[in-house]
Order: sequence, then structure tokens, then C-alpha cells
Amino acid sequence: MRFLARLLLRLLGWRLVEHLPPGKRYVLIGAPHTSNWDFLFALLGLWALGIRGRWLGKKELFRSPPLGFLLRALGGIPVDRSRRTGLVEEVAELLKKEDLVILITPEGTRAQAPYWRSGFYHMARAAGVPIAFGYLDAKRKELGVGGYLQPSGNLLQDFAQIRAFYQDKVGLKPHKQGPIRLKEEAEMG
Repeated sequence: MRFLARLLLRLLGWRLVEHLPPGKRYVLIGAPHTSNWDFLFALLGLWALGIRGRWLGKKELFRSPPLGFLLRALGGIPVDRSRRTGLVEEVAELLKKEDLVILITPEGTRAQAPYWRSGFYHMARAAGVPIAFGYLDAKRKELGVGGYLQPSGNLLQDFAQIRAFYQDKVGLKPHKQGPIRLKEEAEMG
């Protein structure tokens, strides 16, 4: 699968970037998230990099039995975004128990979001794992993992590094990209 995914990306004209964190457990940010095509590129990227990944998606995607079965087989974990369910703690425990990567789109939607959700940070911090900077940059036609950081506990300081990395990344539909800021920053003004 790895060879085929690499070949397909090359045939499509995309360059793969591989600056992975050490180990087999981490939270992988997927950004910018502006199109349904991001999902297919993310899967190709995971396979091309040899990453055993799971990803979080809104529960509505999993409702149809055939599609739900396929999405779960591809690593999907349904999430009910309408209520608090202890997801951060659940994912942190999963990361502590298994060698796996959890892919999260912090924008939480393909539409333009006013801020990034910080759950990815809290999951990584609680599990004691790094946050990897997964991305798709349509302007440069490259995708992959461009670096990582170990959360220090200072969310705003660590997020400044994350923002610096993503600042020049362009999604497939740039007009749908929102600001790279946290809800906490948005509320401060």
C-alpha cells in the first residue's frame, strides 16, 4: 500500500514531506482542511508515510451502514460534537495503550472556521505524546508531516510555534481557510 500511495501522489504531481516525530504514538494535525478532497489526500499521505492512523470525524458521516462500515475500516472514529463526552480523555487513554496516530482537523469543519479547537493539544498533553504538523499545501503541491513539538503545558506559547508552521500553507480551497488562532485567543480579541 505504501508503494502504491507514493506512486499515486507522484503521478498526481504531489511531493511527500517526511519530518515525523520519533515513536509510533502522536497526535497528527491535519490542516488546512478546506475540501472533501482533503480526506483522500490525507489517507494517501498516511499510507505513503506508513502511518497506522485513526481519525476523528463527525458522527453524521457514519450513519449510513455501508459508508459507516467503510469509514470505520479506514480508521474513522465517530464523534458527537453536539455534547461533551469526555473525548479528550478517551483519546488520551487510547494513545497511552496503543501504538497509533490520531489525525485531527483542528478547524473542525471544511467551512471557514473563526478559530481552531484546542482538543488536539489537550489530548497530546494528557497522553504525553508529541503533536505532529500534518499538512496539505496546494500552492506548493506538497503534503506530509513538516515537524512536531512536545506540548509544554503552555498552550499559547506552543500554539505560536504551530501557527508559525501553518501560516504559509494554502488549502485546496483557500477562500475557506480561517484564521490560525485558538478560541482562547479569539475571545481575548
